[in-house]
Amino acid sequence: MRVRLTCARGLPTLAGVDVHFSPEKEARLQQLAIRTGKDAAQMIEEAVDRMLEYDAQLIEAVEEGRAAARRGELREHDEVVERIEKILRA
Repeated sequence: MRVRLTCARGLPTLAGVDVHFSPEKEARLQQLAIRTGKDAAQMIEEAVDRMLEYDAQLIEAVEEGRAAARRGELREHDEVVERIEKILRA
């Protein structure tokens, strides 16, 4: 499967970018698209939306953490591990 990416008018274009999927990944994508009643392009766009949102939240959290560290607001290792484990259990 080849997917050609395009962008909205007025924005930099990704028209020259091709995304290549392995046959296994393409099959999984097609199966999921069928199960959800969506086409593969819509599935890909939704996946990119989720990735972009996740990355934006991660970058924001890292920046907040770095700012807190510069202010001397550091956490003990055990507290960090406990918070991470709590997130992973959720």
